[in-house]
Amino acid sequence: MSSARPPGRPRTGVNEVVFAATLSTVHALGYAAATVERIATAAGVAKTTIYRRWPSKGELIVDCLLDAFGPLPLTGASRVELMASSIRWIAAKIAEPGVGDAFAGVFSDAVSDPALREILVARLQDPYREALQDALGEPENRVLFFIDVVVGTLLHRVGMTGEPMADNDVAALLEMVLPHFTDGVSPQ
Repeated sequence: MSSARPPGRPRTGVNEVVFAATLSTVHALGYAAATVERIATAAGVAKTTIYRRWPSKGELIVDCLLDAFGPLPLTGASRVELMASSIRWIAAKIAEPGVGDAFAGVFSDAVSDPALREILVARLQDPYREALQDALGEPENRVLFFIDVVVGTLLHRVGMTGEPMADNDVAALLEMVLPHFTDGVSPQ
């Protein structure tokens, strides 16, 4: 009688284990020191297990971020509410342990790595941009500018202080950004 399971160790849950190890390693050591070897050790897997799934640290980080972010929760009845909830959501995600550092690190690496930049745009930015475009009925260039302003501000704060933006600063960001994108209407 033959076994239905292929030879070798079972691979169920490897992505989840690697993603958790990635964020905890980035959180503990910082993006630059979170090497694939260190992530593999923290995950309890071989380095080759990671490289079979993700050819580079950048691609691993992008998929890890996609997993951490999940879908954009578009909540609210008005444009102001939709945009405000999006800003609060991304600020909260960037504040999660390891996420802001991983995002800022891979973003920084993409500045001088065109292939990684393409991956960031296609796999990370475009799905969220498209969701916002559909929800808001805005053209691509305007939604991209909204993303640039909001995410750029949040990542700048992480990069300059090592800390995510505090709630009162997120509220101030809402007050500054939303009137520009919602015909002068401010959040309540």
